Amino acid sequence: MSISEQSTTYPSQSVEWLKRLIAFDTVSRHSNLALIEEVQAYCISLGLEPVLTFNDTTDREHSSNKANQSKANLFVSVPAGGGLADTASATIKGGIVLSGHTDVVPVDGQDWLSDPFKAEIRGDKLYGRGACDMKGFIACALNLLPQAVALSQQGQLRKPLHLALSFDEEVGCLGAPLMLEELSQRGINPDYCIVGEPSSMKMVVAHKGISVFRCSVHGKSAHSSLTHQGINAISYAAKLIGFIDELASQLAQSDQVDPMFDVPYSTLSIGTIEGGTATNIVPNLCEFTFDYRNLPSMSTQDILPVIEQRITELNQQMQQVDSQTGIKIEQLESVPAMTDTESEALQQLIAGLVQSSVRHKVAYATEGGQFTNAGIATVICGPGSIEQAHKADEYVELAQLAECDDFLQKLLQSLQS
Repeated sequence: MSISEQSTTYPSQSVEWLKRLIAFDTVSRHSNLALIEEVQAYCISLGLEPVLTFNDTTDREHSSNKANQSKANLFVSVPAGGGLADTASATIKGGIVLSGHTDVVPVDGQDWLSDPFKAEIRGDKLYGRGACDMKGFIACALNLLPQAVALSQQGQLRKPLHLALSFDEEVGCLGAPLMLEELSQRGINPDYCIVGEPSSMKMVVAHKGISVFRCSVHGKSAHSSLTHQGINAISYAAKLIGFIDELASQLAQSDQVDPMFDVPYSTLSIGTIEGGTATNIVPNLCEFTFDYRNLPSMSTQDILPVIEQRITELNQQMQQVDSQTGIKIEQLESVPAMTDTESEALQQLIAGLVQSSVRHKVAYATEGGQFTNAGIATVICGPGSIEQAHKADEYVELAQLAECDDFLQKLLQSLQS
């Protein structure tokens, strides 16, 4: 669907917006442009000026090169001050960002009772891929925009309201950094950010970081009856995996803990492994991946140097037999932890809006860590439960959407003069 094919009539309720958003198949391996163009047209119809940043960064130098632009972020601001009617005194600096990701996880191999890309209400729940993670929050935010624009036009917004939609959050939060870089170039530095990941409308003040690594073990093939002539890549991979597992045990027993997390320490976990071609061949290649989920107080530097040192030791053993063998490690993903050290004022605001001062911390990662690294205090608060995310028959309770609508109404009131 393109902008020209879209109806000029837009939903006036969050539930209807959510139905519309779910209809866009924005699985991370696909383009999100149809959804972004829909939101872009909607924002323009409200008199706003959305800015897109694309996944093909070469476009910065060659603006006419659109061939590889399959995905885009969208950032739009409802100005404060004089508002749309008085551009001289209007401002889009400061204010609060409502942030959400447009991509969803695949439905492959899942047994759904209904079409995952056609929203269906059954009882008190709305089902569909992305219903809770996290198109529900985006729907509520889009539904808020006309009211925010009306207040802006009347000059009644004390602080601007921003909406940030990013791509590829589910595969490493790849879109948000491009958007944040573009904001920095324009001199836009919001005060706060609310990431609408499903938290059952509870305030989440921090999350762990995630780093994903791949180790490639290059050995030497030989007949399995002549093992001394080969270098078994799987065996050396096992040695390194055993070392990483031992390091994981040390992390679990260290004094670096935060009891507010369900798992109060940093973790290491082997995720995938592949190697070997036949039982009677000494394998010459084995690859495995592992992830590191670090507390906000820790970083990859707490584990990577010791892993690299172990790799150096194993390489020396392997290369005594064949200098062309060895182990290589590469980082595939890096999503920073979201800290709570600079967000106390925002936490107090959110506590008043949700009428609870209880703070939560979670092990999953979001673009929130990228916002905090950019100097923007951030919390997570959104409709739906993370327990329903990524599953067949994903749903969000209608009561959660209503609670999110109420939350955003109160937030908008806090921005008024």
